Amino acid sequence: MTTHEPTGADWFTSSYSNNQGGNCVEGARLVGRVMAVRDSKDPGRGVCVFPAVAWRAFVAEVKAADVVV
Repeated sequence: MTTHEPTGADWFTSSYSNNQGGNCVEGARLVGRVMAVRDSKDPGRGVCVFPAVAWRAFVAEVKAADVVV
């Protein structure tokens, strides 16, 4: 995890986030086929950065589990 703002990050809110204080996740697609993810409620806490192949595998597993936490 990195605690600095990735260069060129254009953050968007996850479609699963809500404005009721729920799970607020932001993502940014970065150059080099990399995905950055952070908590929108505390963006200064840090950023997780994933290579595209790892991010696609993660999303596929979440979708396959079909579990809402």
